[in-house]
Amino acid sequence: MTNASQAAVIVVGAGPAGLTAALYLARYRREVLVLHDGNSRALRIPKTHNAPGFPDGIEGTELIDRMSAHATEFGARIEQAEITDIERTAKGFRLTSTAGTSWESRAVILASGIFLNQVDLPHDVHEGAIKADVLRYCPVCDGYEHSGRRIGVIGCDADGAAEALFLRQYSDDITLMPLSHPELSGEQAAEMAEAGIAVKTGALAALEPHEDRMDVRLEGRDAALTFDVIYPALGCRPRAELATQLGISLLDEGCVPAEAVKDSGVRGFFAAGDVVAGLDQISVAMGHGAMAATNAHNWLREQDRHTLQATD
Repeated sequence: MTNASQAAVIVVGAGPAGLTAALYLARYRREVLVLHDGNSRALRIPKTHNAPGFPDGIEGTELIDRMSAHATEFGARIEQAEITDIERTAKGFRLTSTAGTSWESRAVILASGIFLNQVDLPHDVHEGAIKADVLRYCPVCDGYEHSGRRIGVIGCDADGAAEALFLRQYSDDITLMPLSHPELSGEQAAEMAEAGIAVKTGALAALEPHEDRMDVRLEGRDAALTFDVIYPALGCRPRAELATQLGISLLDEGCVPAEAVKDSGVRGFFAAGDVVAGLDQISVAMGHGAMAATNAHNWLREQDRHTLQATD
């Protein structure tokens, strides 16, 4: 489209990584546009205590609202749009949304995050269980808040076993439910036994969330298993489709290589946050956003011959 809107840099995603990138770029006096589909994982956080500077915790929606206001205060623009296509152009990139709207920019920062592989519950029930604190997905984020509680881990093979072992530092009442892969390796079974972690097998028949607990029904068992909280260890899907459209090779787990914060291999294209291989945490995403924004800014300076290392 010849009438596409333009910006010096487009950031795809309005989570902690994307909004930090937008803030930095705006303060570098770059014209920056944030495009997002409203599905930042941070918006679903009831309260996090892992965001530095908020010892009493902060809700995800409040954090994103504050970060959005901070970025727009310095001139960043934020628009809601689901970006599905990206292509190279003579001057940079063209991005297109599901609605057919296009935008052009000289540089792009992909901060699209991940989708969690969730347990099978109706949406409202699922979100209610998260708010009731009986369903959680990130032990690094909030394992501390469940110290001493009855914790169930739903997962299989190495992922579930590793998550159960991680949570063991917070509670001596941990149960691993491998579900469709009941056979742990001998080494994993020995680790569970040595750590005092119970292992209960059987396909998942039902999850029954309550205000103060989660009941788990496994096939072959008459009684439900009851926990104060459960952690599904079912993996995630990085939202890296735009990177693959540009020919960037993903890692085995589907993430963009960590080097893309600085150099993705595609000139003018950078990545930040959970879509990048690394620790999926707010503080890491913010750091990625600052780094990607600075690298994009300096790359543009080189193209404009505003540095001593200017390139042709």
